Amino acid sequence: MIAQQPIPTPDLTFAPLLPELVLAVAGIAGMLYEAVVRRPDRGTHLALGFIGVVGAAVVTVPLWSWAGEPTVLGGTISADRFSVVARLVLLAVAALALVYGTHALGRGSAEANGEFYPLLLFATMGMTLITAAADLIVVFLALEILSLSLYVLTGMTGRRGTTEAAMKYFLLGAFSSAFFLYGVAMSYGAANSTKIVEVAKALAGRTGSQALALVAVAFLAIGFGFKVSAAPFHMWTPDVYQGAPTPVTAFMSAATKVAAFMAMIRVFTVAFQPLEWDWVPIVWGLAAVSVVVGSILAIAQTDVKRMLAYSSVAHAGFILTGLTAADASGIRAAMFYLVAYAAMTVGSFGVVMLVASRGEERTTLGSYAGLWRRSPALAVLMTVFLLSLAGIPPSAGFIAKVNVFGAAIAAGHWPLAIIGVVASVAAAFFYLRVIVLMFMQEPSEDFELDPAPVVRAAVALPAVLTVVLGIVPGLVSGPIEQAAVLRW
Repeated sequence: MIAQQPIPTPDLTFAPLLPELVLAVAGIAGMLYEAVVRRPDRGTHLALGFIGVVGAAVVTVPLWSWAGEPTVLGGTISADRFSVVARLVLLAVAALALVYGTHALGRGSAEANGEFYPLLLFATMGMTLITAAADLIVVFLALEILSLSLYVLTGMTGRRGTTEAAMKYFLLGAFSSAFFLYGVAMSYGAANSTKIVEVAKALAGRTGSQALALVAVAFLAIGFGFKVSAAPFHMWTPDVYQGAPTPVTAFMSAATKVAAFMAMIRVFTVAFQPLEWDWVPIVWGLAAVSVVVGSILAIAQTDVKRMLAYSSVAHAGFILTGLTAADASGIRAAMFYLVAYAAMTVGSFGVVMLVASRGEERTTLGSYAGLWRRSPALAVLMTVFLLSLAGIPPSAGFIAKVNVFGAAIAAGHWPLAIIGVVASVAAAFFYLRVIVLMFMQEPSEDFELDPAPVVRAAVALPAVLTVVLGIVPGLVSGPIEQAAVLRW
């Protein structure tokens, strides 16, 4: 009789997963509240949302001093400072999105949807999880959690434009997920494991299949390229950004890019670090195409949301420019850029939401003509965000671009830096065009702007951060420098 051997099980250390568990519990509580209570109250939903976000932040901060194993739960979740920074940025964006959504999707409007709050928490949970995932299977699962939530959020109002945007997002998202999953399968074939560290060890020790690994890199790059809105995988971006409710667009534009880029950094600079010479040219090409396509196509847009959508494509290219360094300097530059981009993007869409005044009709350039005369505060805030997006000093966007260009040049990719600088000059046109309309033209439409003091305060916060980081970037560059060293 053969003695039965017990199946080995990993130590169950849940502390590095507590942020996601808190968000999940808060999201489930919000869903139950919406389903059980006959007349759900926005204030209760908002309170549950903030409890989830703040609670997740509270349990995230102690992970900065984590002294345990670098990965837990069988090597599937990372416990490092890289994920701490990513989570705190994502939670900050989620908190602002909760305020935006409460204003724009109120119970008093025809677009009332209480499920906005739990869906946003579930999307945030997927985003925070993907930044800490140390296994490609977990990366894929987190990607699906955030994607499915965003698909529903995009079409939640039921209007024709939002439904069309949601369907396009869903179909193209499913297509890109198939590419990503195929890349995961190829990674397993190459290294006999889907754990990021094990893939790196197999490729470094020449025990894995280099050919299958290169195929995996190509398919994973397509999957990540879709999520970060890098050209030529950006086709969904302008339609979805324009069609989705503006609070959802604000959340999606900032948080999705942060989450996807953080996951991409971990996968490429750790799992496929031995193949650096093979994947850097791919990133180089995506960066060059993105900055050129995004900057040129944004010039032709007459809708501010579509303009910012193509702007996000260009900014994805700038972040990829920093990643061509493929070392700690490139990771630091990309992380600082993501922090700055999250602030100026969520803020700019906040202004768009206030100008639209609980609707999606007034998003054309003409709606911003004479904004200075109707609302000086909104005009100033929008100017701060646009100047930062254009990379004009002193702003966080300027420091961010200097960092990524510097990292690329130090790595020998000066032609890409030149392309980025030229594209930045071209992109300045469509940002400055909006500023000119706001300050130098008479209002073309006569309508009242919603005062919304709480929301204006929420929009002012990222504006202050944008200016402060442009003047004193060391406030975040120090923690980012410590977080840019990935433990494995």
